[in-house]
Amino acid sequence: MRTSLSNLLLMPLAMSSALAVASADQVVQRNDVSLAIANDLLNAALAACHADGRTGVAAIVDRGGNLVALQRDDNVGPHNTLAAQRKAYTALSTKTPTRLLAERARSTPDAENLNTLHELLLLGGGVPLLFEGQVIGAIGVAGAGGAATDEGCALAAINKILPTVKN
Repeated sequence: MRTSLSNLLLMPLAMSSALAVASADQVVQRNDVSLAIANDLLNAALAACHADGRTGVAAIVDRGGNLVALQRDDNVGPHNTLAAQRKAYTALSTKTPTRLLAERARSTPDAENLNTLHELLLLGGGVPLLFEGQVIGAIGVAGAGGAATDEGCALAAINKILPTVKN
């Protein structure tokens, strides 16, 4: 077997990097939304909507934007399922309630371009989930009858399930 000189020179470098050991300060530890909390938040959000005589869809994403859980009432339009998830993703991504983000996009020239980002949905109903000052995920509610109602259901859930969360 023939080995080139460059391969021989690169072997010690490859071996030394393979032997590197991560230290504790190099490992990132983060709080995140659990499935249990996600389901509690979804139940509370839909209960808040029902208390107001509304139905809807609620979605929870984790700190990475991944869907953790989703619940949809019967007879809610199918577009609302994706809307709830995108509202949650938008709130997480921007660390801002989506109703506030939508208002900024309408009234602030520097924020107008947010409407051009396909991943973001600038409709009220998405709210970041905060724990110990960090965004750990987000909730999105859609189909409950408008931005203010959607956001109200999301906030009611947060206040019931995560009452000690500080902004």
